[in-house]
Amino acid sequence: MKAIIQRVTKASVSVDNEIISSIGKGVCVLIGISEQDTKKDSEYLVRKILNLRIFDDENGKRWNKNVMDKEFEILSVSQFTLMSILKGNKPDFHKAMAPERSEEFYNDFLSQMKAVYDPSKIKDGIFGASMQVNIVNDGPVTITLSS
Repeated sequence: MKAIIQRVTKASVSVDNEIISSIGKGVCVLIGISEQDTKKDSEYLVRKILNLRIFDDENGKRWNKNVMDKEFEILSVSQFTLMSILKGNKPDFHKAMAPERSEEFYNDFLSQMKAVYDPSKIKDGIFGASMQVNIVNDGPVTITLSS
């Protein structure tokens, strides 16, 4: 699995010009799932995403609090293109998990996150839809993770 985590002041997902989900301060997470990923991979990413210290504490100390400490929101977006491999100038997606399997895998990833953190603070887009993701990156802070 791969994740791109961005600290945001706000973020939203739209489909056909309709906002599906939006958050205020928190993190926007783009998730890529490979054909070889297991539950262990998603558990690792959930733990890292929720515990990643990318926020200041109340005394201004940098890199000291995580999204749960601050009670911020999470916008998760499934993005199979994170699993691409370039063949010349054309992306190849054969390493991405097939859509029929990855939707269940992605939903399980969200369930794992909601079991650890307040489910009302975890939003997502529409799996497999053509989405427009609007991100206001704070910092900018962008962290990449791979399991």
